[in-house]
Amino acid sequence: MKVANILLSIMFLGFAALQYNDPDPIIWILIYGAMAVDCGMAAFNRYIRNLIRLQAAGYVLYAGILFHGVIDWLKSPDPSLLFNDLAKMQYPYIEEAREFLGLLICLGVLAWYWVRSAPNKA
Repeated sequence: MKVANILLSIMFLGFAALQYNDPDPIIWILIYGAMAVDCGMAAFNRYIRNLIRLQAAGYVLYAGILFHGVIDWLKSPDPSLLFNDLAKMQYPYIEEAREFLGLLICLGVLAWYWVRSAPNKA
């Protein structure tokens, strides 16, 4: 698990670095940077359950705000636009759907860390 967590940490650092030209870079650099820290700590079997809970709550709230973009994307005549770099300029819901999916990745990792950090009930 140590190697997987280190790779996840590097991946989230890469995600954070790619946000410099995003329409809202600060929030995404903070989100992905926090995830990189979480993964780095998990590599050494260190979990802060209150931090995991706080991050997850924030990400769920933000995902709720972005969810209408996912609905618009799913209703669009060409869902493959999600992977078209120019489409985000034409359709704001593309960026919102992408951000929503990024939050789902974060929430999946946090859920895994929540399970791993549970106290043993022996």
